[in-house]
Amino acid sequence: MEHLIEFKDIYKIYQMGDEAVHALDGVSLAIDPGEFVAIVGQSGSGKSTAMNIIGCLDVPTSGTYHLGGIDVSTMDDDQQAEIRNKMLGFIFQQYNLIPKLNVLENVELPLLYAGISAQERRERAVRSLERVGLSDKQKNLPSQLSGGQQQRVSIARALAGNPSVILADEPTGALDSRTGREVLSFLQKLNREGDTVVLITHDNSIAVKAKRIVRLQDGKVIYDGDSQDPQAVVQPEEEASEASEDGFGALVGEEAAE
Repeated sequence: MEHLIEFKDIYKIYQMGDEAVHALDGVSLAIDPGEFVAIVGQSGSGKSTAMNIIGCLDVPTSGTYHLGGIDVSTMDDDQQAEIRNKMLGFIFQQYNLIPKLNVLENVELPLLYAGISAQERRERAVRSLERVGLSDKQKNLPSQLSGGQQQRVSIARALAGNPSVILADEPTGALDSRTGREVLSFLQKLNREGDTVVLITHDNSIAVKAKRIVRLQDGKVIYDGDSQDPQAVVQPEEEASEASEDGFGALVGEEAAE
């Protein structure tokens, strides 16, 4: 089976004065259709750079990136934009909804830019809102919704494009813990329904909601495997105190017991 996402020996090197900074340092990984993968790491680990390359927002310095079997690592901006619009659905920490447009219009907007007919735009948007449980909020403005509902609108907007990959960048960062859990439950539900989800996060308690964790440190993959494996939670020494403070060990115990 062809991998949906495949990094082969990816380097991303930035020149900072006389110093070459390796944001990604020889990363190889593959993600198959239907997976739910969390890419996790602290600030400076390389996770945001990995997200930008997966999302066709940046290209590697060297190495190859295949998305759906297509080599996108050497594409120019226009080519990247085309494949990004065709294959990727983005969910961000900030909902990025247009305040003056109602919920249905917000979900339709990317389809309008993609040149899809008015009738098909409407049908796709309605179906997407049904999937996230907001079919009764079509005429509401974003300001009339809770934070969790607004994030669900942004999920519906991502789904409306029928993407091959849902790329979620810190999707619970602006939400309280209870609402954040609800949004993660929606992502899990979408994955159970067959969607491929790639979640970018610094938060271990969020990462374990995925089925697989890819942990980055200093631009390298230091763990890639089952999110419930004890090895998934091994922290670098400088993070150990943070992990004990947030009760991550207890959380994982709870997850394993479920």
